[in-house]
Amino acid sequence: MIILGGSSRQSLALLRNNLDEKLKNLSAADCATLSEELFHIWSSLDSSTGLRRALTDPARDASSKAELISNLFGKVLSAKTLEIFSKAVSLRWSNPAQLADAIEQIAVEAEAAAANLEDKLDQVLSEMFSFSKIILENPELRLALINRADSVVRKQELLKSIFAQKFTPSSLRLLSKSVEGRRNRSIEKSISAYANALTARRNRVNANIKSSIALSDGQKKKLSDSLTAQIGQPVHLNIEIDPSILGGISIRFGDEIIDGTISNRLAEAGRALVS
Repeated sequence: MIILGGSSRQSLALLRNNLDEKLKNLSAADCATLSEELFHIWSSLDSSTGLRRALTDPARDASSKAELISNLFGKVLSAKTLEIFSKAVSLRWSNPAQLADAIEQIAVEAEAAAANLEDKLDQVLSEMFSFSKIILENPELRLALINRADSVVRKQELLKSIFAQKFTPSSLRLLSKSVEGRRNRSIEKSISAYANALTARRNRVNANIKSSIALSDGQKKKLSDSLTAQIGQPVHLNIEIDPSILGGISIRFGDEIIDGTISNRLAEAGRALVS
């Protein structure tokens, strides 16, 4: 995940929650389209200092920013994407560049959501690491992908010719973004940033469960359905049996922890007695 500090960290958390809401009930294809549109926004922000400043100017009210977004992007973006963008510019960012960073983060996460719906999120993450190794071991390929004399389209065609039959469509779409050369960032750093964003989404849709006893199939389904409804994406349960917690369960997914174990409640009671 892209590292943001100060007010930007909280704003990114709110923006990711907004993305979760927009991802609910979307198909994999719809998630991929949302990702593509968010990448379009990122590209526009990344290439225009003036636009970044205008959309993060604290002296400019939210309605004025929303109007600017509508004028610039209203004819090329879906209503759902425009709503996410409007939410993003209504939040506080430590500096204008971090608005672009956050949009890039959620663009990758939207693509990760597409992969998750097809049960291929782990595979996409693995393919990102494989690609990093491939370009390290093949300097001629790396040189072709970073050659400024070649167009982005030709680089993307090269990627497709080599990896279309080997990698998932989600991986190929992300790799195609990595060769656009934004911010003069190396291809290695782009792939690393995308891998981190993929990991952040995987953490969000993989719930780590601790229970003192084995859960029945019915209990697993009820828990999975509840978390899936909250996230708006299929949630996978990783269940660990831990007798030391005495009873109840704890749930960790993304940045959230729900600890309903007896051992935790006893610990809280003990702390209350000595406070």
